[in-house]
This record gives sequence, structure tokens and C-alpha cells, in this order.
Amino acid sequence: MPAYKDEKRKTWYCSFYFTDWTGVRKKKKKSGFKREKDAKQWETDFLKSLGGKSDIPFPALVENYEKFSKTRLKPTTYEGKVWTIDSKILPIFKNMRVCDITPLMIQKWQDSLIDYRDEKGKAYSQTYLKTLNNQMSAIMNHAVRFYGLATNPCSVSGSIGKSHANDMKIWTLDDFEQFIGYVQEPGDHLAFNVLFWSGIREGELLALTWDDFIQKDGAYWLNINKNYAVVKGQELILTPKNESSIRVIVIPKFIFDEADSYRKMLYGYKGTDRLFYFRKSHLLYQVKKEASAADLEHIRIHDLRHSHASMLIEMGYNILVISKRLGHDRVQTTWDTYAHLYPDKESILGSRLDQAKVEGITTNVPMEEAVQKFALQVQAQYGV
Repeated sequence: MPAYKDEKRKTWYCSFYFTDWTGVRKKKKKSGFKREKDAKQWETDFLKSLGGKSDIPFPALVENYEKFSKTRLKPTTYEGKVWTIDSKILPIFKNMRVCDITPLMIQKWQDSLIDYRDEKGKAYSQTYLKTLNNQMSAIMNHAVRFYGLATNPCSVSGSIGKSHANDMKIWTLDDFEQFIGYVQEPGDHLAFNVLFWSGIREGELLALTWDDFIQKDGAYWLNINKNYAVVKGQELILTPKNESSIRVIVIPKFIFDEADSYRKMLYGYKGTDRLFYFRKSHLLYQVKKEASAADLEHIRIHDLRHSHASMLIEMGYNILVISKRLGHDRVQTTWDTYAHLYPDKESILGSRLDQAKVEGITTNVPMEEAVQKFALQVQAQYGV
């Protein structure tokens, strides 16, 4: 395994042949090493990464895992994954071989994350701790599957953090009406109304076109079939988060009417163009600004989605119906997120069973009909 001196640049390089995964023999060259042994070590590490052995360096495992992920994830998800790995995980284990990473090392790394405080004394959120730990576990699972690692040390050390934040903030209808009264820009006003009254995601909102607003059989609907994202400065229209995210949901008439009025204000607008011209950062700035003006607690844009779900729960809808409307791929996801909003549902269930015994069982009113009825009541009360 020789290394070669580049006399002109005064550096070392390695040059060798290897057989790729298709069985084709190829030549590999890597230059720019300051020392001969560094060039030799790079060749050794590269060949080990091809051989599926768990004594490969951790950076080589990460590189292969990121390549593996890139072909299987949406661009936004992939970029977030790479940033998390390269900034929070790779620097800690970059000098180690995969087989040398023990459960105790993972535990100490977890402890450092839990103990971390920034310059303002703020710790990582429980959901972010969970994300970091899950990402490390995914990398080591990749080593188990493809590099012969006996066990995932993350499985032994256990998890940290929580899947869903306890500090979810929710605006009531009164809170939202107080907030929306301060929003003057027509595009912002429509965007926040759509978010609160439909519960769709930010990316789904920003991908909407006028053609996605549907009037049919006296009802008004929103067609959710795409997602807007920005990756490395490039605007993308992607498929939704999952198959369940492709859905058509009912909306109040006043939302449809407001969207109709807004699109007529846009010069040269076509029905297939994006209705909202801004990005997520604009929405975040506006919600902070107008919440302060309305003397309300600041919330995240995503908390408007939580607020919508909370309103449906208060209206008496079961978790299955809400899950479908929100576009979750599993009902368990909805339950994990909103179970704390059902504190007295067991007692309610008991009273309703007693009621059914006495009065018999009647057909539930469809959610679409109830949302429309509720929206009409709001229109009458607030004049929206």
C-alpha cells in the first residue's frame, strides 16, 4: 500500500484500484496529504468502508450513511439531517473507530447534551435532545446493518428527550380573533386565517394556489397535494410529507371568499401560481410582531396547527377524525401529540355510554358539516 510524493506541491497522495459494488474495477486517487502516513491511512479507511467492517473510522461511516440517506429522503429532510450530524455528532466521535464506540461513551455524550447551556443559559429542548439521540442511533444502526457491528450502543445506553414538546402553546378562538385584528396586510391576514382554520402545515400553506380552493355542492374545500420548501436558497415544490398528507379538507366559506378577493388583487396572477409570495421567515416575523401588538403570548407558526387541533377536540371530535384532517400518517402520531388535551375523556365516554343506553345511538354529524356550522357562528359573532 504505497503512497507517492508530489514533488511540485510538496504533498503526498495515494493511488490505487478497487472493485465497486457492481463488480467494476476502478481507480481511486486522493491527493493533498501533508504526510505519507496520512495518505496511506486514507487508503486503508476507504477500503475498509467498502468491506463492511465495523473497524472503519466514524467519519467514513457518516459519509456512507449520508450518501445512503440522500437517495431516500426529501431534500429538506436530508439537509436537516446532514446539518445535525456534521455540527452536533461528527465533531465528538470523528477520531474514533465505529467498533470502539461504547454504550458508556454514548451515555457521556448524552449527559453533555442534557447539561449544555448557551450564553443565555438556555438548554436544548426535550424534542431536540430526542432528535440528536435518534440521529446517532440511526447512524449506528446503519453500522449494524451494513458493517457488521454486533450491537447498537445507543440501544444499550437508552434514549433521552421527548418526542413531543410539553410546552406546546395554543391560542383559543378568542386569542386568535384578538391577534388577527392587528394583521393588516391582506396576504398575511389570509395566510394566518388559513393556518388557524384548516390546521395545515406551513409548507402546505405556502404551496397553495387559487386552484386549490374548491367550491362544490354548496361546500368549500382546500386541496392539499404539495409542499413548499427552500433548500440552499432554491425554492422547491415537493410532494407532501407522506401519502396521508394528500387530502381535501373542508374550510369555512369566509376563508374561500377572502382567498378569492386576495387573488383578484394580485397583478397578472394565474390560478396555478403560488398564492403567497413570502417565505416561512416572514410568517414568523409577523406572528411575533402582531402578537406583541395584541398583547398575546408569542407562539410558533406550527402552534396554529396545534390550536386548530385543540379547537376540534373541544368541539368533541375523536382522534381518528382529527388525524385524517391533519394529514398524519398514523393515528398514534396524533394521539402522542394531543393526548394531554383529553384529560377527562374517560369520564365523558362513560356519560355518553349511559346516554346511549337511555336514548339509543344516533348518527354523528360529519365533521365537515360541524366545522361549517361553527364557522357560521363565528362569522355571526365576530363579523368575519
